[in-house]
Amino acid sequence: MTVRSGAGAIGLSEAAWTRFEERVDHAIARARRERRRVLASASEAVAPELDLSAAVLAARGSGDRYFCLEQPVRVLAALGEAALVEASGDDRFLRVAAACRELARGALTDEEPVWVGGFAFAADGGSTPEWSSLAPAQMLMPEIALSRRGQAAQLTVAAVLDGDESAGAVLDRLRARVDSLEPASMPLFDPDPLVSPRVASASPPEHFESAVARGVERIRAGELDKLVLAREVRVHAPSEIDPAPVYDALRASFPACYCYLVGTPELAFIGASPELLVRREGARAQTVALAGTTRRSADPSVDDLLGEQLLQSEKQREEQAIVTRRIERTLRPVSVWVAAADEPVLVKVQNVQHLATPIRAQLAEPVSCVELAGRLHPTPAVGGEPREVAVRLIPALEGLDRGWYAGPVGWTDLAEDGEFCVALRGGLLRDRVAHLYAGCGIVRDSDPAAELAETEIKLQTMLPLLA
Repeated sequence: MTVRSGAGAIGLSEAAWTRFEERVDHAIARARRERRRVLASASEAVAPELDLSAAVLAARGSGDRYFCLEQPVRVLAALGEAALVEASGDDRFLRVAAACRELARGALTDEEPVWVGGFAFAADGGSTPEWSSLAPAQMLMPEIALSRRGQAAQLTVAAVLDGDESAGAVLDRLRARVDSLEPASMPLFDPDPLVSPRVASASPPEHFESAVARGVERIRAGELDKLVLAREVRVHAPSEIDPAPVYDALRASFPACYCYLVGTPELAFIGASPELLVRREGARAQTVALAGTTRRSADPSVDDLLGEQLLQSEKQREEQAIVTRRIERTLRPVSVWVAAADEPVLVKVQNVQHLATPIRAQLAEPVSCVELAGRLHPTPAVGGEPREVAVRLIPALEGLDRGWYAGPVGWTDLAEDGEFCVALRGGLLRDRVAHLYAGCGIVRDSDPAAELAETEIKLQTMLPLLA
């Protein structure tokens, strides 16, 4: 591959366009012959120093879907809709995996294009108006994707053909799409100089404390071992909220987290999550049991003390162990072996620190990354234990539609490898309103006032950026 640089740093060479045109022609012919959709793509290296997310966000139009995911080892930014797979219900992970697998069959590619997207927390979550345009399960094959892993970056152009298209029209559309990309920087915050945002809980804080107290009663009565409850805080801004500067601030403040942005013409779902749900690379799977939280301190000695108290907390260790045991039980039926670290470690991000137990597995059969995500979600870190009891109880106590909050967000490729994080520490931006969410793990010794205080700490990921 030839790396393009300078003014035309984002684009395909004519040789790559010729290769793509040949694949589009073959895909159209195959689609007509086999009466099914066929995927064609082409990739080429681009300059690795480019800000890939900024380029995509600068090129997005008012009617576009877009996606960004950044972490220390990988950046992925995508734009446009070549294909969209949606599902709802308890089998939504299986149905989405099957649909993605079908499009991979006979795909004409040189590098593997990726599906991007995510899933609501609940099987039919996101039914309230603010979540419209994000289905309970939704994976997008973008028209263009920019990715960087280590020091290698590339642009991938993709089309999904059903046989009725004109090859020329497809090429013209995608050339125009790629031509809209150019090196860019993120826009700066531009707050209204006269009107300040208004912050208000969706429900009174006392409602959350009451929900925690009722949850503790259920736990002490033996109905379940753990329950995760969330609350919503809304920021009402004087003008429409641009997700680009918010995303830029998140990735600068939380470089060790999964910074995610899922955008549609109507909304942007955005956040910085510390939690990996699952990563699959061939027969290897990785995840992390993340549960137990305390605050950070600017004083290193106090910060270390807070971390040590977290490690020694019986309540926090119990919460952590519940998550670890469930993940191990879930992975064993599809694995040759599952190994969890003997002791949890501290994971520190800007405003909080957590207990975390890394878990690895050798898969016994080729379970796709999407299906693994469906097996693991929701872990007790965001749902509860037993899962079935917790999932029924959560909406009754919370009184809110979580939508995609605490659901899986990530990517998968044609080999069914991929990576999903748990969409935490974030919220939904829609027009002038930001819906922010934070939750806590409830066990038998939980104190409602302390859990409310923990949500306030977690809300500091997003709240200072918007208010």
